[in-house]
Amino acid sequence: MKVLFIEYPKCSTCRKAKKWLEENGVDFTDRHIVEQKPTKEELKEVIEKSGLPIRKLFNTSGNVYKALNLKSKLDTLSEDEMLDILSSDGMLVKRPLLIGENFALVGFKEDAYTDILL
Repeated sequence: MKVLFIEYPKCSTCRKAKKWLEENGVDFTDRHIVEQKPTKEELKEVIEKSGLPIRKLFNTSGNVYKALNLKSKLDTLSEDEMLDILSSDGMLVKRPLLIGENFALVGFKEDAYTDILL
């Protein structure tokens, strides 16, 4: 099973997740979240496969999120508008994203990776 790993290489959580994938022999395609940002369609897929509300896809601790004052704006936006914002800048997306045929994980929790991949 090959999975898509979307990450920001300077992110310590992404580095931990990538190391875990490598150490556990998981076959993955690596993608830089800024250079090749997730598309609106990919983000919709993550929401469907993860079962998470769209708000959980926002990197709330990021500078771009804070600069755009999204904390106060999200309540007034539709899901489609939120997807437009998320797909506009990879730094707005919580990372890493791990996308498989029938699952998607947002962030890195070793237990979740273990449950789904091993």
